[in-house]
Amino acid sequence: MTERWALAAAEGGGALLVPLERDGSPAGPVLREPDLAEAVRARPRVVRWVWRSTTEIYPRLLAAGVRVERCYDIESAELLLLGHAGRLGEPRSAAAALARLHNAPVPADPPPRSADPGAQSPLFEQSAGTQVPFEGLLDVYADQLRRHREAEHPDRMLLLTGTESAGMLVAAEMNRAGMPWRADVHRELLNELLGERYAGGGEPRRLAELADRVSAAFGRRVRPDLPADVIKAFAGAGIKVTSTRRWHLEGIDHPAVEPLIAYKKLYRIWTAHGWGWLQDWVREGRFRPEYTPGGSVSGRWTTNGGGALQIPKVIRRAVVADEGWRLVVADADQMEPRVLAAISRDPGLMEVAGHEGDLYAALSDRAFRGDRDQAKVALLGAVYGQTSGDGLKNLAALRRRFPLAVGYVDDAAKAGEEGRLVRTWLGRTSPPEPGPGDDGEAGLPQEGGADEEDGSGEGRRGYGFTPGYASSDARARGRFTRNFVVQGSAADWALLLLAGLRRTLAEEGLRGELVFFQHDEVIVHCPAEESERVVRAIREAGELAGRIAFGKTPVRFPFTTAVVERYSDAK
Repeated sequence: MTERWALAAAEGGGALLVPLERDGSPAGPVLREPDLAEAVRARPRVVRWVWRSTTEIYPRLLAAGVRVERCYDIESAELLLLGHAGRLGEPRSAAAALARLHNAPVPADPPPRSADPGAQSPLFEQSAGTQVPFEGLLDVYADQLRRHREAEHPDRMLLLTGTESAGMLVAAEMNRAGMPWRADVHRELLNELLGERYAGGGEPRRLAELADRVSAAFGRRVRPDLPADVIKAFAGAGIKVTSTRRWHLEGIDHPAVEPLIAYKKLYRIWTAHGWGWLQDWVREGRFRPEYTPGGSVSGRWTTNGGGALQIPKVIRRAVVADEGWRLVVADADQMEPRVLAAISRDPGLMEVAGHEGDLYAALSDRAFRGDRDQAKVALLGAVYGQTSGDGLKNLAALRRRFPLAVGYVDDAAKAGEEGRLVRTWLGRTSPPEPGPGDDGEAGLPQEGGADEEDGSGEGRRGYGFTPGYASSDARARGRFTRNFVVQGSAADWALLLLAGLRRTLAEEGLRGELVFFQHDEVIVHCPAEESERVVRAIREAGELAGRIAFGKTPVRFPFTTAVVERYSDAK
């Protein structure tokens, strides 16, 4: 049996395919078959399919009822390999890789396709400027294998590209399966929260009433949906306001604050998950966002429309399992501190992270006289660079107890400040130089964020990264890279978790499906009788992911798991 086959879609729904040697060269003649799905179905013993883009090939296979165990996504690998070489931002298409290989003009990547809630077509279409002949695709793959061998840690880099490709398979399957969603419950919630809609598409009743209360408090007409108008109104009342964020407004003594905060929360629900969103994104009892693995430089996933990673807590009441089924909702417990223990190899922190209990409580017993809150602030401060004031004192105590852990993130921060490449444990690489589009502190946690605005829970848990940096300040970049090595390594671990869980569900013939993934949370929709096995499968996959990613360490990766009929009941 040949381990790998290369596969490409051909005109008319056909396929080009060829077995491959270990170095990526053809192990036989190129075959042309009339049906893409049948070409794969006829070869069930192929271990790994090599193709240009999972988003081009796999949705077609899934639509035909064909599932593959493993793949190698050339364009996903190209993005990671470019980053590893310090060239993140260069075109990552297979056509661009082929052009670089032959010193030819490099075509730009096509612009990302706008989200289309009514279709599940590929995110990265192959336009005329990015078409690649099959032989050229094989050349790119062979060159990528060579570049893997030249990586700083070749085995880790191969594992990273393999898990990124596995994540692409998971995303395609999740896009197709969809999250169970009760449109009738959603409508009831909107009516309850927002009141009835007025003709002409204006604000619903509750928002209009709150807007009137805000205006009455200021004594003039104010548009609460316009921050500049709100700031101007406060200035007219003799109050200097620089932000209309909730946590900023809460400290102001003015009668407009209470209705304004209520308005902002409901306005977010109306615009992000209101009646229009429901019509666009929920069909046949399922919400199907387009998940994009590796959509941020840290490796965390994003979505192309639909806002799946920012579902407000109240709207989660509409996520209801099918009759006789359950939602298994699993949150990784204190994932990033545990990852720091594993990658830093700090003996003391690994001991603390070697238990399934509350990591911060255990940490406080060793270094902070039982003060859990102080221990948590200290550890997160070390990871995120919050080291001023009391944070500096806490960091000193942490450094005395766990020098290797603190030294690990300190070294990452120093490398970032100096403009050097900074990598996750498996080799995902942060950009070496500043660029446009970011505030330089996207990786820092804040009190607030989306959860303060709309109750989604994203603000305090979803400390996301976005590509590039607007600020060239070296310290800001150091704070970014300090967190990058931890958050990015956690994202790599999560990919392995998904791959292992997906494999268990398939190998054991379970009907359960992965339907949601967000940073450190996963949801499986399964028959009620499978729920206990799914709970164990998630825990087993987490431990296996830790061993595969970081080797043999005492660090444990436990989950808080709930088996519920309604997503909102898990919190």
